[in-house]
Amino acid sequence: MSDKANRKAALASYKERKTPAGVYAVKCAVSARVWVGHSANLGAVRNRLWFTLQTGSHVDPQMLADWKAHGRESFTFDILDTAKDDDTPYDRDVFLKDRTAHWRTQLGALPV
Repeated sequence: MSDKANRKAALASYKERKTPAGVYAVKCAVSARVWVGHSANLGAVRNRLWFTLQTGSHVDPQMLADWKAHGRESFTFDILDTAKDDDTPYDRDVFLKDRTAHWRTQLGALPV
């Protein structure tokens, strides 16, 4: 197979992959603060959060202050719920909003 064909196949595979949607929690073990949010792509949101915290550009001042004070090792990213792959976009959105509200209440969490 040629390089061009390999690239085409890799691109097609990338576009067809399923990205898990769900509800997540970011926890700081030292401050005991918890933030809960949801995303259509859990892997991407985790990477974005860590990047913005590491670069000091995260929009939540409390999370950023905890990151600076306690460091990366004090933080965890936990997946709390995942949406079904075969849900319609509407059903997935309703599920994510409902479960996010549930987990914020359950954990006494802040929004991300």
